[in-house]
Amino acid sequence: GAFGASDSADARAHFLAAIHLSENNAGVSFVDISTGEFLVAEGTLEYIEKLLQTFKPSEVVYQKNHKKKFSELFGEQYYSYSLEDWVFKYDFAIEKVLKHFEILNLKGFGIEELNDAIIAAGVVLYYLSENHQDKLRHINAISRIEEEKYVWLDKFTIRNLEIIYSSNEKATTLADVLDFTISPMAGRLMKRWLLLPLKDEKNIQERLDVVNYFVHNSEIQAELPQYLKQIGDIERLISKVALGKVSPREVYQLKRALFAIESVKEICLKADSVTLKQIGDRFHLCALIRDRIEKEMQADPPVNVNKGGTIAKGVSEDLDQLREIAYSGKDYLLKIQEKEISDTKIPSLKIAYNNVFGYYIEVTHTHKDKVPSTWVRKQTLVNAERYITEELKVYEEKILGAEEKILLLEQTLFNEIVNALSEYIQPIQQNASLIAQLDCFLSFSVAAQKNNYVRPQINDSKIIDIKSG
Repeated sequence: GAFGASDSADARAHFLAAIHLSENNAGVSFVDISTGEFLVAEGTLEYIEKLLQTFKPSEVVYQKNHKKKFSELFGEQYYSYSLEDWVFKYDFAIEKVLKHFEILNLKGFGIEELNDAIIAAGVVLYYLSENHQDKLRHINAISRIEEEKYVWLDKFTIRNLEIIYSSNEKATTLADVLDFTISPMAGRLMKRWLLLPLKDEKNIQERLDVVNYFVHNSEIQAELPQYLKQIGDIERLISKVALGKVSPREVYQLKRALFAIESVKEICLKADSVTLKQIGDRFHLCALIRDRIEKEMQADPPVNVNKGGTIAKGVSEDLDQLREIAYSGKDYLLKIQEKEISDTKIPSLKIAYNNVFGYYIEVTHTHKDKVPSTWVRKQTLVNAERYITEELKVYEEKILGAEEKILLLEQTLFNEIVNALSEYIQPIQQNASLIAQLDCFLSFSVAAQKNNYVRPQINDSKIIDIKSG
């Protein structure tokens, strides 16, 4: 689904949420295991409910003895799961969080004061570690959802304004009008941007500046999509690396994406826009691992590493030799046959195979007195005799063992590449986030031109003044 339309399932975020209800307050955490994103917040119950509406988690974890309160507040609309009360203790939670991130305190994440949010974060990490073992390396930061930055919409507003979905079948939603994103990462980000309108003028102007730049620089606006199309869902792919579930084809796709990102970076750095230059500056080329994949993997490898054909020629001498044996068997047998013909001067000698005793040499009765004494006779036919030799036996074992060894060796070499790649989780996640932003800006510029939009003047007054709207 790497190149599907951005409203495909891949363009939707899949959040798991945990809620901690205290007196009149609540903490919530959201984690998307497929991308590694981890968000927390705390506040009034009304605010938490709005967050749930925005992030639409596929599962919510809550405290067992709050079952009644939970269903009074949120009804039955979420798939939910309750955990024992002891998991919802502050000391347990903070220890879980600090241990996961291998840090001594939460100052770096700016959430050290938010006790309810910290409990929700600890709960979600506990729940994941119970279900996903230890493969959570791609969850490597935690961020507070900044309440003051956005306009928070309740579920009625989201529904009535038909922002993302509509209850009317033929309706055109706001997303339909504005979403021309190419990458699945941008499809997910666009939904969030539409549901979380910015409040801060500086941030709004920054976004508008980039959109404006694209609107007035049609050559860049036309050039970027060809690279964005090559990138695919690198946010999900790098998470598969972290979860140890990545296929050769997906690793190869990551390499293609990194080459495309190099072109995107160059375009951004050359742009006459501060924000685009900053985005360009923050892209990581990951050139070492990119070039290693290019060199060590075969082009367009299979989905399954056990099919062979993953590792390129010249990476491992052993592998090359084994392949030589396994795949050029016929040539090798011809060589043995030619050698035996010239050694024994038996022109009609031929090598064949049967299931009973494997490879053998067949000699007609006319020439049987020329047969060397080291050959072992296996079978006598009406007009020929069949022999086996030490060399054929050795070769047979080699060829039968080679195929098994090839698959084991390819698996080992592929795992080495994946291990090396797992050191690049953070930079590739950052690339994914930057691509998503760029793609959304580009999408807005396309929508603006298609629909004849003019850049709005933003101010703090209470007046909305639309001319020829």
